[in-house]
Amino acid sequence: MSVDVVTDVLGEPYTCRTIPLRDDDEGVVTASLVACRSDRPTNAAVLYVHGFVDYFFQTHLAEFFLGAGLNFYALDLRKYGRSIQPHQTPNFCVDLAEYYEEIDEAIRIIREEDGHDRLLINGHSTGGLVASLWAHDRRGEGKVDAMFLNSPFLDLNAPAMVRKVVAPAAVRLGRRRPRADLRLGLNQVYGRSIHRDHDGEWEYDLGWKPLQPFPVRAGWFRAIRAGHARVHNGLDIDVPVLVACSMASYKRARWGEAARAADSVLDVDQIARWTPALGRTTTLIRIEGGMHDLTLSPEPVREQLFAGVLRWMSAYFPPA
Repeated sequence: MSVDVVTDVLGEPYTCRTIPLRDDDEGVVTASLVACRSDRPTNAAVLYVHGFVDYFFQTHLAEFFLGAGLNFYALDLRKYGRSIQPHQTPNFCVDLAEYYEEIDEAIRIIREEDGHDRLLINGHSTGGLVASLWAHDRRGEGKVDAMFLNSPFLDLNAPAMVRKVVAPAAVRLGRRRPRADLRLGLNQVYGRSIHRDHDGEWEYDLGWKPLQPFPVRAGWFRAIRAGHARVHNGLDIDVPVLVACSMASYKRARWGEAARAADSVLDVDQIARWTPALGRTTTLIRIEGGMHDLTLSPEPVREQLFAGVLRWMSAYFPPA
């Protein structure tokens, strides 16, 4: 069987492999596996899983892991980024376990075809939630050796009225009309804070990661809340887990300079609260001045993050 591997949109040395998946009710489904190999021989690798309205573009993150002695892989999940197809509803699912198919196949490629016997999973935001549920459901299978979660989406960042009244109604709607647009009006603060055409320093594809986020669909929201409930009931991830988040959240719907130094998407205190529920060995680090994607924070802040990750790796996932 031929394998579709091409030079990635990021250019050399990045490659991209299309992963065919089972068709769904919208038709053909694929995922995309981006790879970059270290100059040094290594049996260790990292697999990055992005968040909602997101895809892999953070080459400096890859360079950090390559410098630490790991081969780098990133998965654009179905209906995200490189994997979006014209007939699909962007970023949509009705069950977070749908993503297990591409995670399993990516890991098979990394371990069996590319010969790695040690694997770290790095999940960001919604990718952190998906990776956590996957690791719990695959515990005991030896597919992953450690996890690093960057601002994982472990609870709903919303006022009490929304959590107690609106959210349950949206979950019920998600069962009947999964593609209904909840019209939550997600703001542009985070996008403005990171894109270089506005108030940030990063260049990325606004078609794949738009400033005005894709609509939140009721079926997706229902799947997210089901995932949150599982976390809150307690997971049993059987490998070491590092969770990193900012020290502060930015709560305003309009842009302000403080958004450059806080998480403008999630409630960081919720992340800290639910970290111990993930598994047997969890570590939490809080990053002063960190943004939602901590790796997109200003340079001194992300260097603080990378130093903390290296310290944790020295104990739980040494590169050598």
